[in-house]
Amino acid sequence: MKNKKILITGNEIVVKAALAAGAQAYFGYPITPATEIMTEWDKEYETRKKLIFLQTEDEMSAGFAMIGSILTGVKAFTATAGPGNILMQDAFAMAEAMRIPTVAIIGQRGGPSTGSVIYSQQEVTLTAFGGNGEGYRIVYSPSNIQDLYDQIIKAFNVAWKYRFPTFVLTDGYTLKTRALVELKKPKTLVKSYPLVLKSKIRNSSQESNYENLNNTFTTEEECFKVNTNLLTAFNKIKDKIAESESYSLNKQAKTLIIAHGIVASSVKQALNDSNSKKVKLFRPITIHPFPDQNLKKALLGIKKIIVIETAANQLLKLVKENIYGEKIPIETYCRPGLGISPEEIIELIK
Repeated sequence: MKNKKILITGNEIVVKAALAAGAQAYFGYPITPATEIMTEWDKEYETRKKLIFLQTEDEMSAGFAMIGSILTGVKAFTATAGPGNILMQDAFAMAEAMRIPTVAIIGQRGGPSTGSVIYSQQEVTLTAFGGNGEGYRIVYSPSNIQDLYDQIIKAFNVAWKYRFPTFVLTDGYTLKTRALVELKKPKTLVKSYPLVLKSKIRNSSQESNYENLNNTFTTEEECFKVNTNLLTAFNKIKDKIAESESYSLNKQAKTLIIAHGIVASSVKQALNDSNSKKVKLFRPITIHPFPDQNLKKALLGIKKIIVIETAANQLLKLVKENIYGEKIPIETYCRPGLGISPEEIIELIK
């Protein structure tokens, strides 16, 4: 039996994907362009008995309410954008320190300040390295609505399998666009479980109801030990998680465009429309951990790199960090907060 295809918006498909992944609870606060994720979840909440929904007084409350729910073993998630993403960093940093499997959908907005509400790739650094952590986070970047559906299901599985905060980094265009999406049934789902377990206090007849997950430390040595454990755990899994896509009409092309998210879709369309044999595309599917080994393989025979993004060098910084030592010249096409059309890219590669 074939999977069902439906015509649907990005915001609506987020909820379909979350339900397919086994999500049970949503905690959030309205913010464009992600508000419809909350309202669509509310519709499901009204018709399904076992779902949980809470619109909190602000984004900080939403982040910590989500964490509280997850600690009890509930698959919970949130969605936010722009200034809401900034406000949620306190909760995300706590989840990072305590390895709480949060899932958040980020509908990026253009800055500075509260910025525009339609389109941007200006929350890459904030999402991957926000808070006071070292980037012990997993960040996916879907390039279209089908990707969005698939990667949200993957995000829940990865979050609960490896217990690191996991993000799906999208944008207003993707969330507001309506397109056909195949509702693929997940082959496997990672089950949630309580993170606070019943235990007994040693050398005592008293029973402790819960195991304490600590994120407050008395000494530098305690903090250092936790940070070292986080680093070791993240390094152990990062190569299993890192993903990328390569696309070209000619494997011998000497110019490599690096782009992610919806911009990568624009590049792919430009290559097809122009029938370009001179340029290849490398798309990081995971912004973090970055697919550095795949990128190094893609650079074989390349004479020039062009980094295209709707931000001012946020993707570029990741590229430079992960190909340190390479001598290939890098050009940039940065349009912070501005959409990039296939026609622009065709002119660029000419």
